[in-house]
Amino acid sequence: MTIKLVAAVAVSLATIAFPSWADVIKVGVIAPMSGPFSAVGQTWEGAIKAYQKLNGTTAGGHTVQVIFRDLPEINPAQAKALAQELIIKEGAQYIGGLYFTPDTLAVAALAREAKVPVVIFNASTSSLLEKSDYLLRTSYTLPQMAVPVAKYALEKDVKNVVTLVSDFGPGLDAEKAFTTEFVNGGGKLLEAIRAPLKTTDFGPLMQRVKALKPDALYVFGPSGPATYAMVKAYNEAGLRAAGVRFLGTAETDEDQLRAIGPDLLGIETGLFYSASHDSPLNNVVIKTLGEVAPKAIPTVQLVNAFDGLHVIYHMVEATDGKRDGAKALAAAKGFSWKSPRGPVKIDPVSRDFVQNVYMRVVEQDALGRYVNREFRTFEMQPDYGRIQNASK
Repeated sequence: MTIKLVAAVAVSLATIAFPSWADVIKVGVIAPMSGPFSAVGQTWEGAIKAYQKLNGTTAGGHTVQVIFRDLPEINPAQAKALAQELIIKEGAQYIGGLYFTPDTLAVAALAREAKVPVVIFNASTSSLLEKSDYLLRTSYTLPQMAVPVAKYALEKDVKNVVTLVSDFGPGLDAEKAFTTEFVNGGGKLLEAIRAPLKTTDFGPLMQRVKALKPDALYVFGPSGPATYAMVKAYNEAGLRAAGVRFLGTAETDEDQLRAIGPDLLGIETGLFYSASHDSPLNNVVIKTLGEVAPKAIPTVQLVNAFDGLHVIYHMVEATDGKRDGAKALAAAKGFSWKSPRGPVKIDPVSRDFVQNVYMRVVEQDALGRYVNREFRTFEMQPDYGRIQNASK
């Protein structure tokens, strides 16, 4: 952030006629409402509508108003500009959303200067929370998911693996965490393959995997067409037929189940949520989402935004609506609750999001729908990325 921008934020916050507490608490959400990731924005919007239908529009006696700003693709400069507009022009006391890590990094410094809490709905690079004391996360990190998957592979007597990840922050996080846990547990890494982020033809890479004859392939890829191409290439290369396990994280999320369908059958992934998670709360939330946003897909993004707003409501209540970012963050540390995904907690020291990780397998249910059936729970997992880095 430039000195000029910091000064502008500081002056604006000092001179705008904010009362000591407000009847309306504004929450700015930066989300991909258009473009290739618009399904995420639609689900976040639907999750927020569902939360407010179930819990009301007030917290601690103050009305909570959510304001969306569209950020279709990675654009750190635009992310910072939108956050600045929300804080200064709209008077937002909280910022939420943020799908990509680079955009979140751009907002982090601004949040620190303005003392505005930011609740991250997605960006999953492990080191993000180290960039500002004003950042929280209600999503996940890739190490948090990858380590349980490695433990599961070892339980299933997988002796050797090949890793194939997209070559950017979250992919490298996933590769490192999975490999560290797997190798330390006695497994062997045959090769670590990194694919450029915009790769759409995975055929040659899958042939490379096939030649290595691993017991399993661990992957992390970006969502959307790239995931479809990855799964298609896995099947076409004969890896499934050869008995090579496909182990991943979000590659079978509900949007992928709708788009890919039968090609995903039998694929195993480790993640913190499935729309078929069997709990009364999740069932109510799924039903309510269908009522308020029929086009929204109940992916992991549903609980990311649902829980994100829940944390913001908690902070509003703890501060009685006052503009006090430090007090709000202090109230969030150690906060635990029952989410549609299961029990969750914000670590009181690191601010990491602690949650269950479920091993899931793609099956067809009684109605013929493709679902992620949870069959193994790793309870209350921390962010292993920070733990592994601290142990160096």
